[in-house]
Amino acid sequence: MNQAELNRAAAKIKAAIFDVDGVMTDGSMIMDQDGKEYKIFNAKDGQGLVMLNKAGIKTIVITAKESFMVQKRFEALNFTRIYQGQKNKERALNEVIEEFELKFDEISYMGDDLPDLCVLRKVGLPACPHDAVPEVIKAARFITSKDGGRGAVRELCDLILKNKD
Repeated sequence: MNQAELNRAAAKIKAAIFDVDGVMTDGSMIMDQDGKEYKIFNAKDGQGLVMLNKAGIKTIVITAKESFMVQKRFEALNFTRIYQGQKNKERALNEVIEEFELKFDEISYMGDDLPDLCVLRKVGLPACPHDAVPEVIKAARFITSKDGGRGAVRELCDLILKNKD
């Protein structure tokens, strides 16, 4: 996809959907001796998400895992919807489309691994971090220069915002 096509796709976006591990984080798993999991989020990614919200773009997480930390982080960022425990991410995507009366080309999705392919293949702006698995890179129309958890989300947020009126 050339830059003009990418800009046109970004201009249509009304909802930005993200996976968590490997996208919002670098995919590392930190656990203490009691089995409590910790995640590290990027502040610049967070600011990009806040700006999307302020621009009226719906921000949504669809993740296969369930985590108290994910709930708290994205509630704090005023996410529109947080879908956790989603083994079938396509089902959650269809709920978003129905609830907000969206078309596929009005949605961006950023994922990094094989469970994300079902959503990436449907949305108007499929995106992935630089360090996504090869199959996801092949399916994406926008591949960030940054890795997951290291500013990749911010790159997508900036692309969308720069192309909105």
